[in-house]
Amino acid sequence: MESKKILKIPPNRIAALILLDIMSVIISSFGALYIRFDFSFRNVAYTEYFVTFQHIFIPNILIAVIFFWLWKLYKSVWRYASANELLNIVFATSCIAVIQTVFCYATGLRMPRSYYVLYWFLLTVMVCGTRFGYRILRILNNKRTAIAGKNHRTNTMVIGAGAAGNMILKEIESSQYLNIQVKCIIDDQPGCHGKLLRGVPIVGGRDKILDAVRQYGIDEIIFAIPSASVQTKKEILDICKESGCKLRTLPGVYQLINGEVSVAKLKEVDIEDLLGREPVSINTEEVLGYVRGKVILVTGGGGSIGSELCRQIAAHDPKQLIIVDIYENNAYEIQQELLRKYPALDQVVLIASVRNTNRMDRIFATYRPDIVYHAAAHKHVPLMEASPNEAIKNNVFGTYKTAMAADKYGAEKFVLISTDKAVNPTNIMGASKRICEMVIQMMNQRSKTNFVAVRFGNVLGSNGSVIPLFKQQIAEGGPVTVTHPDIIRYFMTIPEAVSLVLQAGAYAKGGEIFVLDMGQPVKILDLALNLIKLSGYKPGEDIEIKFTGLRPGEKMYEELLMDEEGLKKTDNKMIYVGRPIEFDEKKFETQLERLSEDVKRETGDVRKTVQDIIGTYHYE
Repeated sequence: MESKKILKIPPNRIAALILLDIMSVIISSFGALYIRFDFSFRNVAYTEYFVTFQHIFIPNILIAVIFFWLWKLYKSVWRYASANELLNIVFATSCIAVIQTVFCYATGLRMPRSYYVLYWFLLTVMVCGTRFGYRILRILNNKRTAIAGKNHRTNTMVIGAGAAGNMILKEIESSQYLNIQVKCIIDDQPGCHGKLLRGVPIVGGRDKILDAVRQYGIDEIIFAIPSASVQTKKEILDICKESGCKLRTLPGVYQLINGEVSVAKLKEVDIEDLLGREPVSINTEEVLGYVRGKVILVTGGGGSIGSELCRQIAAHDPKQLIIVDIYENNAYEIQQELLRKYPALDQVVLIASVRNTNRMDRIFATYRPDIVYHAAAHKHVPLMEASPNEAIKNNVFGTYKTAMAADKYGAEKFVLISTDKAVNPTNIMGASKRICEMVIQMMNQRSKTNFVAVRFGNVLGSNGSVIPLFKQQIAEGGPVTVTHPDIIRYFMTIPEAVSLVLQAGAYAKGGEIFVLDMGQPVKILDLALNLIKLSGYKPGEDIEIKFTGLRPGEKMYEELLMDEEGLKKTDNKMIYVGRPIEFDEKKFETQLERLSEDVKRETGDVRKTVQDIIGTYHYE
């Protein structure tokens, strides 16, 4: 559909079409008489009708060109012509035939009654021939090229014999640039098995996928059922990934609705497609209600979570978006992206460290944010184990200083992005985030600002996460490194997690720790195996999997709640509220002061002080 909007018909082609139409009018008009008088030139030439033919010769041509123009037959891109263009031709020739009939009767020029029907029929056939003939020749030429160079084309299977599959086949059929040859189609509807779709056999349901791959020598599989449920898609792709073929799929059903289904829209199957999660839904009106028209500040706005927060907030019409990040490259990338997508957005991008008290104070004094999303943090577990003081400085005291500024300058809400690693932590990163949650609880007791935390597990594709690492290792030929064959983690996509963070922010009354439903935990080994298969390799043969052992501070599994915390449901079935754990705030303040002195002096092991604060923190 986009092609018709972009491509323009050159003037010389329009002139050629007009000449062909004039020829079609002349031939059709004379041909109608020729057929009427038993295919005899003599019979035609010696009748009064031949004189009439000469009189209406010019009017016929003018009427035809005018109506062809009105029905946009000179504006269509005929290499992509469809049923819509065919209907336009029929309507145009019908109008021409009716106008000619009226003209003849009005002027007293006689023609046989059968002439008008024959004229309409012949004109329709000839105009269709001149318009669609080019496309038919292209298809025949593509088929000839496919036969001649079949060894150089990619043998492809399409899954789905519906509208999306038909549109993909149509594009492949009409294009001379796509190096694809569709050999077979898979569809679960038994009624279409054994039939042909655009000349391609529908060989069976999903149970025939692996057999068809072998039978037809398939190199690539296109999943073309954008309306399929998450579970159905997962089940079919689970079969496809065992074939060793390259897998591609359509992003979503809205492409089908908007007529945007094309080979260019196909994307490679991601690991998210195999998780089988139902899409996360949020109450957009609730989010709009507390974001629209507000000044919003996002710390760590250039990171994985922070940048997605900025994207989704920008789409909810804030008054102003303040992006704070210490890394200028990250900040620049999200700034430029938002400038392109939301040119009217009032955004301010600031380079700053949340550890700098005066800098954060100045930012809050200048912009007076209504809502603060605090995503700035050091999060890489092994790196923080090697540099525990930096984890405490950035995570704990960066949070404390930002929270103090939010309180001082009257922010309405402060939302901390926390992690499941804060529960019974075994590493300094998780322990630092648990202290952050305690800071939030303490600040909420002392401030008019509503301080809350949102706790969730791993996000797929975030910077430094396991998925990008596996992809890089596969691209380099392996090995793919997994710490332990039984290690499991909760996973969610970045947009899903951020949508729920925004929804939780709308629910926030102050002091809560929101817990996101992360679904079923996933074995890291299964992720590695699936990624290898999706890349077209065989685990253990093409790509080796190597077990490296648990890293310092790493758990076999993560928890989302501590024993003391209960769960309370919210209106969103994927967001729960954990009951805050009470603690001695004065004692906690004293411990924070001691912790601050420890990290400033850079002496000793800060872990002991952290353990005094968090009794559930254990380290070796």
